[in-house]
Amino acid sequence: MIRRLYAGLLCLLTPLVLGFTLWRAWRRPGYRERWWQRLGWIPQSRGPAPLWVHAVSVGEAIAAIPLIHALEARYPGHPILMSTTTPTGAAVVQARLGERVTHVYAPYDLPAAVARFFRRGRPALGIIMETEVWPNLYHAAARRAIPLYLFNARLSQRSQRGYQRFHHLLGPALQSLHAIAAQSDADAAAFRALGAAQVVATGNLKYDLPEQDATHAAGAALRQPWGDRPVWVFGSTHAGEDELAMAVLRTLRQQFPHLLLVLVPRHPERCDGVAALLQAQGLRVQRRSAGQPMRPEQEVLLVDTLGELPAFYAAADVVSIGGSFVRKGGHNPLEAAALAKPVSFGPHMENFRDIASTLLAAGAAMQAADGNALAVILAHWLADPIAARESGQKGQRVVQTQRGALARSLALLPERL
Repeated sequence: MIRRLYAGLLCLLTPLVLGFTLWRAWRRPGYRERWWQRLGWIPQSRGPAPLWVHAVSVGEAIAAIPLIHALEARYPGHPILMSTTTPTGAAVVQARLGERVTHVYAPYDLPAAVARFFRRGRPALGIIMETEVWPNLYHAAARRAIPLYLFNARLSQRSQRGYQRFHHLLGPALQSLHAIAAQSDADAAAFRALGAAQVVATGNLKYDLPEQDATHAAGAALRQPWGDRPVWVFGSTHAGEDELAMAVLRTLRQQFPHLLLVLVPRHPERCDGVAALLQAQGLRVQRRSAGQPMRPEQEVLLVDTLGELPAFYAAADVVSIGGSFVRKGGHNPLEAAALAKPVSFGPHMENFRDIASTLLAAGAAMQAADGNALAVILAHWLADPIAARESGQKGQRVVQTQRGALARSLALLPERL
């Protein structure tokens, strides 16, 4: 009954949903691309039923890449249908998986949209990354006997409280899942408290990164024209962190006058504004999309392209993680740690609380309260390359020893379809 009321309310709100879609497409051009797919109008699936994997955005898409490779090996007769919610997630899928998968945008949780999505996509099963609970989507899959799984599932205390308020709506949705592979025992307990039945703590898939040989090679190619310049990569920055980066750069260049800052905004549509901000502060900036080599006098490389962050991490001497110096919950530090880079981040790592704690406990990362503290940390590593290398190696060992969640999660899937 509650789900029917929810579905009816969403049907009444459909004109507002369409209006929101058009408004967002106007404000953010990336959302204009294939907007009709958000209403379920995806390409008609032909041939064997595909395996559907949904990853909301960049972080989930990166975590799903080893899973995609494993699914290809385990079910060679089935193509992969991969959906994301954001254009940046779509760009990661295109850059790292290319034609190996068919990418679509996930449907809104409107009854007609999800029904159309399943009718046209015909998935044999679905794997949803992390915490995406959509009652109509889950109900439609159950009606069609499409087994759904929630992989790498996590639930913060704050999210659990929010979900608890809608227990009568979300509980049946969680119960319809074939299994939930939770990141930790605490996450598993939280999902059980909401009514989920088949829950197993399998560990964090983000540790199961692919081999890094190609990334190291790409980083070396990027680094070669820069010579001996020390390189600081600040990845996935949000508004407010660009100003912090400029202030830290000015401080560091007093001691390291040839330091190059590689600034990688999380959302490419911000790059015009970031470039203007850098230039207004008198900094000499080169945009990655210009395709021109860095000149010695240039201080900042602004990466306004997609899918290259791991290669830039590989080219770095020191790395800082964005989203952590503003209240965004931080971004994944494991890609840099897997490349044996010394990692720093700010006080807001709520989205990666366990990972951050593990890296800090191992001496594989350092946490800064603000820009002044970050400058001290980076100066220490830049002045002492041996200490920086040791920190990076500790991070690499953490990633290697924490692997295994992928195999434990795959064990929840049927051997045959």
